[in-house]
Amino acid sequence: MQYDWILFDADETLFSFDAFAGLKALFADLGVDFSQQDFAEYQTVNKPLWVKYQNGEITAKKLQEDRFLLWSERLDVSPAELNRQFLNAMADVCQPLEGVREIIPALAKKAKLGIITNGFTQLQQIRLEKTQLGEYFDLVVISEEVGLAKPDVAIFELAFEKMGQPDKSRILMVGDNPDSDILGGYNAGIDTYWLNSEGKPTPESVSPTYVARSWQEIKRDLLG
Repeated sequence: MQYDWILFDADETLFSFDAFAGLKALFADLGVDFSQQDFAEYQTVNKPLWVKYQNGEITAKKLQEDRFLLWSERLDVSPAELNRQFLNAMADVCQPLEGVREIIPALAKKAKLGIITNGFTQLQQIRLEKTQLGEYFDLVVISEEVGLAKPDVAIFELAFEKMGQPDKSRILMVGDNPDSDILGGYNAGIDTYWLNSEGKPTPESVSPTYVARSWQEIKRDLLG
């Protein structure tokens, strides 16, 4: 094994993230039939908020609550409460991607594993407990807790500090998002592995060390 540490993103890298299914479950509990059109409307608000969050322009709390402002007014339920119920619903919906349950324990025998995620504390902790994958990770850095988000190099530097400042040439970052996971890892001076399951073209801004379409390809490259 070339690496002493392998760091992973969480959403769409370790776990599926079906926001529509989670929102549908949330609103079903509130007596609302949440449609694809409703989801499209939600995303016009949600996506720009995520960009602002990753750029350090807004807090996690503002992102989580502002995305539900319209529904808060419609249903007379606080944005914070809608967000809480949404994250609970997502914990049930978001399952490990195919291959993760098998490959993560095998990787944990070869290297120390960590998570650096822009996701939120409530969801990450519940999922790791429910799936029993938490025991394989020596480090979990959650942007909401540290006030930094990928691709900010500072969140990687914080992780390296918690890891005991290992040799950067022995650290690998695995993630699905080229603009946060891969760019962030590259700027932090470590090798990167882009899980490009949809076969998207590589953005000019990044140059991943490795690229895979599936976890089986990750297994081939890292476990042989």
